[in-house]
Parts: sequence; structure tokens; C-alpha cells
Amino acid sequence: MLCGIDEAGRGPIAGDLVIVGCILHNHIDALDDSKKLTAKKRELLYENIIQNSSYHICKYSPMQIDENGISWCLASGLKEIMGALECENYLFDGNTTFGVDGLKTMIKADGKIAEVSAASIIAKVTHDRDILKEALKYPQYQFEKHKGYGTALHIEMIKKHGYCEIHRRSYKIKAFTNTLF
Repeated sequence: MLCGIDEAGRGPIAGDLVIVGCILHNHIDALDDSKKLTAKKRELLYENIIQNSSYHICKYSPMQIDENGISWCLASGLKEIMGALECENYLFDGNTTFGVDGLKTMIKADGKIAEVSAASIIAKVTHDRDILKEALKYPQYQFEKHKGYGTALHIEMIKKHGYCEIHRRSYKIKAFTNTLF
């Protein structure tokens, strides 16, 4: 039995980091790297995955990321998942274990291994649903358009409105290197 693990939200400058572990109980067709699927397809697969798996979701807020660092959050999430989901093998998408023992890694596992694809989809859907809720609270940032990533539009909105509660202040934005916020 394999527990696939992936994350969503490592790169954005706003929103939570979401790390998911997933053990599939039944075969699910059309699983793939969440980034290769449309939002509609991810949503359909998400419901199927939830009904046919054991899974665990970890979330780390922008404040936790700023205070502890992204690597600490990733390591903590990996340990939490391994404690919550008992399994013989744990496979994390990427090339580093963040110092967590008993974990294997594989680059692009989210497109190769069904359990990691499933974790990728749960993580992406969870992240995107959360950021869309934040878009309702902070409409001026247009989070629904960029999902918290550092796009030109998002950076322009930060220049105009400053940071809000869900921005990661520890992430350095090149456009602000000579600006204080």
C-alpha cells in the first residue's frame, strides 16, 4: 500500500500552503498532475477521490510560513501525514524529504503515480477553494484571477492596496526591492 503526498500553494505570495496525503482504495480513471487538468475536471475527480480514499489535509497559514519558513511547514506537514495515515510506503512529489525519515521522493510523481496524482488534486482543489473564499473578503486583490501567485495583476493590486492579512510578507517580490511596506 502506498500513501502519495503532494502540496499546493508553495509558490504563491498569498494564501495557505496545503499538503495532502492520500491512500487510494479503488482505481480512479483519468488521474494526473493537478496542474495538467482543468478546474472543472479537478473538481469532478476530487469528489471521486474523496469517496474512494483515506486522506489527510494539512494547512499552513501565511503567518505560519512567515514565522517558521516554508521548509519547516513542509517538514511538519509530511510528519503529520505520516502520523495520521498508516502505510507501508510514503511517496512525496519532488526531490527532497525536508529531513523527514521514512519518506521516498520522485520528481513529477504527481503525473506518474495515481496516489500522488490524487493527493495533488485534493491539495489544488482545497487551495483554490480557500483562495476563492478569500477573494470574497478581499475583492480588491482579485484573487479569483491569480490564486495568490505573483502575477503582474496581483503585484499591481499590492502596490495599490498594500498587503492584506493573507499575504506572505517573508516572500520577497522583486518589484518591491526598493519599496517598504
